[in-house]
Amino acid sequence: MPDVIELTKALIAAESVTPARGAVFDVLEAALVPLGFAVERFVEGEAPDGPVENLLATRGDTGPHFAFAGHLDVVPAGPGWTGDAFVPEVRGGLLYGRGAVDMKGAIAAFVVAAAARVSANRKLSLIITGDEEGPATFGTPRLIERMAERGVKPDLCLVGEPTSAQRLGDTIKIGRRGSTVIWIDVPGRQGHVAYPHLSDNPIPRLITALAEIDAITLDSGNDWFQASNIEITDIHTGNPATNVIPGNARARLSIRFNDMQNGPALIARIDEIVQRHAPGAQVKGTVYGEAFLTQPGELSTLVAGAIEAKLGVTPELSTSGGTSDARYLVKLCPVVEFGLLNATMHKLDEAVAIADLVALADVYEEILRRVDA
Repeated sequence: MPDVIELTKALIAAESVTPARGAVFDVLEAALVPLGFAVERFVEGEAPDGPVENLLATRGDTGPHFAFAGHLDVVPAGPGWTGDAFVPEVRGGLLYGRGAVDMKGAIAAFVVAAAARVSANRKLSLIITGDEEGPATFGTPRLIERMAERGVKPDLCLVGEPTSAQRLGDTIKIGRRGSTVIWIDVPGRQGHVAYPHLSDNPIPRLITALAEIDAITLDSGNDWFQASNIEITDIHTGNPATNVIPGNARARLSIRFNDMQNGPALIARIDEIVQRHAPGAQVKGTVYGEAFLTQPGELSTLVAGAIEAKLGVTPELSTSGGTSDARYLVKLCPVVEFGLLNATMHKLDEAVAIADLVALADVYEEILRRVDA
């Protein structure tokens, strides 16, 4: 039986800044094979978004098919850590290291839970990517393609993202808002500020377009989602001179939206506004994920029941937070997310409570027990 603390330490020690491959997958495979999992690993893609390693592990033949999804890549550590971000260290009941919370600890907890349920012969899979923290170009979408080729289709999926806010078990994510980023480039004609009639300043046109965009109320939210919001995240001309009218003015928007909106329609709406104020401007948008909702039902009830049984906590069903790879997996089957406290994810001195790691493994085992029931 693997030990959740030691396995988490081993995963942390295998440095895996996104896009990840290699040693960290070796650690996970070594833990899974003795538990009866057939492990398939494959690397795809080239720089700058790759190469990325992915892992698909399957075991058992009795249904329903339950899947656990997660990622072994982590964000860069950055300077200022008390110790070495990739040398796991226990201090004061906490395990420190990059990825302890997001989300190597949850992966270790699920492996331990799976080890405790070997005899059930439950059809079980782990869907693990090395590119969740990055653009995901060669990550979970490629895993889904590989699963289709292999005829692997789960009935229920749990993503081990760190969803808990104040204490372990207080939040389950049943959906996420969508995300799109839009770049606006308004052309002008560069010239001397003393001769404005010989130039064409693009800044006023950009400002008037942004003012209209900033005044938009997309919606007021609904029963499960907060209101959608548009944020202006950058404005620049690249003009260091005080006496030059710039030749271009650019801006960037980020929109987080609920299931009352969709990405392409939002991009089209922004483009229409910009063209009215600045004909000929370039508007380009990328949709990083559409909003999705797994309606409360069998899966959320199962996970909530396991949390209540093991932790004595009644979790809130939420759609808050950023995007996750659940946005891809929801195309396969119902998906919910549940994992560790998110207070230190992506921060300096990321850490997980030892007691929470042990408790999470217990909850995951209880979830599997209830699926088997």
